[in-house]
Formats: sequence, C-alpha cells, structure tokens
Amino acid sequence: MPRLAIAEAFVDDARVAKNEDDLLAALLKCCADMKVRYFALTHHVDFSSTGAPGLRVHNYPTSWQNWFDENRLGTSDPIHRASHVSSAGFPWSGVPRIIKMTASDHSVLNQARLIGIGDGFTVPAHVPGEVTGSCSFAVDAGEIFPVELHFIAQIIGAISFEAARRIAKVRDIWADPGPTLTDRQRECLLWAARGKTDPEIAIILSISEETVGQHLKNARERYNVQKRAVLAIRALFDGLFSFTDILRY
Repeated sequence: MPRLAIAEAFVDDARVAKNEDDLLAALLKCCADMKVRYFALTHHVDFSSTGAPGLRVHNYPTSWQNWFDENRLGTSDPIHRASHVSSAGFPWSGVPRIIKMTASDHSVLNQARLIGIGDGFTVPAHVPGEVTGSCSFAVDAGEIFPVELHFIAQIIGAISFEAARRIAKVRDIWADPGPTLTDRQRECLLWAARGKTDPEIAIILSISEETVGQHLKNARERYNVQKRAVLAIRALFDGLFSFTDILRY
C-alpha cells in the first residue's frame, strides 16, 4: 500500500475510534501496512502509581512494560525527555543530540534492545495545560527504522494522539470550547500573568485601574474561579495564550 494511503486509512479509522480497543486495532493495522513491529502511544506519567492520569496503548512486549513500570520510567525515559524539547518527530538515533544522555539513559535503551525493541521514531505531543505525551514506532532489535517512513509516522503519530485525547476525554476537540474572554480581558490577564499589578497594567494599556480590575473580575466570573493564578492556568489550558507569551515581553 502506498505510504500516503496508509496515513489516510489510519485517519479514517482514528476519527471513528470509540475506545482504546478501536485505537489499538487501528494502530496495529497501520503498523502492519508500514511493516513496523512496535508502537507506543502514551502520556508521560508514572503508570506504576495508583490512579495515574493518562492513557497508554501499545504492543510492546509485556516484559518491557513490567520492567518500565517497575523502574518508574514514565517521566524519566530518555525518549520521553527528548520529546519534551522537540516539536517534531525525531529518530531515536538523534536523541543524544537532543538531550544529554546519562549512563542510566543508555542502560534503558540497552534494556529495550535486549527485550527485542530496536530503532524507532517518536512524535511528541504538547498541549498547554496537559501532560506531555508521544507516539512512538519501532522495528525489531538490530534493524534500522526506515527514513522513508518518518513523514508518515509524523502524521499518524499526531492524529493518533488527538484520538487518544478524545477517547480519554482529556479535552474533547469536538466539544464546546468553554468560556471565551474578550480581547481586553485577555490582555489584562496576560499582563497579570506576567506579574504586573493593576496600576501597572492600567499604564501599559492606557486604561484606568478600575477598568483593569473590572476586566479581571469579569474574566474570573466567566471561568467561575476566585484567584487570578487559577484564571491564568485555565487560560493556558484553553490556549488563550502560551507560556512563551507570558515570558516574552
């Protein structure tokens, strides 16, 4: 099957997936079409902890999952850490150029090879206010992940993570987006998140201090929260502005 057709077929399957089993079946099918042995779609949390929030769908060997969880690698695995500082998919061979590898990191990758997991490609998933995640694809130990599959893996990885978020109800991308702030409310909140006081915001925006306070009060009421810090977190979660927006001024 042509590579683009593999991605298109997966998109169709992922959009109608109702549960983890449906998503698992779709990923198994596309991996078979790509002739790739393994996949792992996961949030980067410690799944060994009781009630850990997040979703994980994979076909890695059970022995790998057990060893991975016993060593609580959900948040420290080198592939996961590399995805935290990358916005695009990357081959595992490039991880030493993305993060500084420790002896423990090399040990994790060696253990994966001993269990049968070879070279791979990971697609990071970053959503403001949510736990970071990724979708990885890998071949058998001793094999090289085909470069020609990088582009298709990028598409499938991104779409699969959106499907996982929808299924896990992390934030349904087809649901009501929730409260909306006016442009002025958003501006006042952004400056407040940057640490500015009401008088300082008033000077920056050339409005009265009372108007600043009213805008922030109305914004809190729309979100039904009492504290500005909580309001800023909710705004980050909803994508009204980013961490970069807060830090860049």
